[in-house]
Amino acid sequence: MAHSLILASVTAILKNIIENGLVDRAVSTSIGGDAVVSASSPDRITTGADEKPQINLFLYHVQPKGLYSQSRHAEGDAAGAGYPTNVELHYLVTAYGAQDLQIEVLLGAVLTLLSEQGTLTRDAIATILKTLSSTKGGRVINPMAATLADPQLMERLEQIKILPQAMNLDEVSRLWTTLQARFRPSAVYKVMVAIQNEPGESVA
Repeated sequence: MAHSLILASVTAILKNIIENGLVDRAVSTSIGGDAVVSASSPDRITTGADEKPQINLFLYHVQPKGLYSQSRHAEGDAAGAGYPTNVELHYLVTAYGAQDLQIEVLLGAVLTLLSEQGTLTRDAIATILKTLSSTKGGRVINPMAATLADPQLMERLEQIKILPQAMNLDEVSRLWTTLQARFRPSAVYKVMVAIQNEPGESVA
């Protein structure tokens, strides 16, 4: 179960970092209102006259790096079966806003926040996941957030490294054409996730 939650947990962690960072920096004061932080496909975001201040985090590509197999696999299992030891996650971070400079303020704040994070250790990852799944103070959480408190998941997520990526105009144009969404100023990040092996598992 822990492996199946890795993608969701990393997205939730990044979303939490952005949400908290915008609050800590009082960005709502600069843009004249609260900004929503979402994790959705850009074609589902409302744009135009009804466009709201928003940051959207979209996971558009997943690339496993290396596999490890379980020595206790039953005989006859497919050769090479196993889990990735590292995963590269590629995110498109997009800012929205109908008023002048809202987009620039929001995107600038996010660039700063993610740059300051750099690398998250296992302890930092576990702290965020526990916060996301906490019901302290009567806080209501959705079922998906509750599953992120899985202790095995916290043990498996060894490190998360956040790296900005450069894209030229042609690459940006192709990406937005593929998404079939209205272009908005964006940044692209590669997030390297190191996954801890369990005893009895070896790198393939």
